[in-house]
Amino acid sequence: MDEKELIRSAIDAMSRAYAPYSGFQVGAALLTKSGEIFQGCNIENAAYTPTNCAERTAFFKAVSEGRRDFAAICIVGGKGGVLTDYTAPCGVCRQVMREFCDPETFRIILAVNEEQYREYRLKDLLPVGFGPENLA
Repeated sequence: MDEKELIRSAIDAMSRAYAPYSGFQVGAALLTKSGEIFQGCNIENAAYTPTNCAERTAFFKAVSEGRRDFAAICIVGGKGGVLTDYTAPCGVCRQVMREFCDPETFRIILAVNEEQYREYRLKDLLPVGFGPENLA
């Protein structure tokens, strides 16, 4: 799977975002190590706190289907669904990624389009994360 396919999948997911309050639509495409893609979009709520990010939507869909081995995620977003800049995951989403992913190898791709994207490792965006091993 190449980055362009993952970016297209994230853009597709963004089109289904429910963002009537902020107008900021986000899409995510989560790649398993076996090559499956789970899409997620942000889902807002009038009470704000119950809002769910695109990244967590993708992770929760995958985990609820029994998947636990992840290779990468692509995240796109923009006001009114127009991609104009990079959209990084929030702190809560980074922590969810840390629960299921190896910080050294898990790739986070932030894209504006198929040609303009940046790639990070989870350890770059969450350098001192709290993981399951901290509770052992």
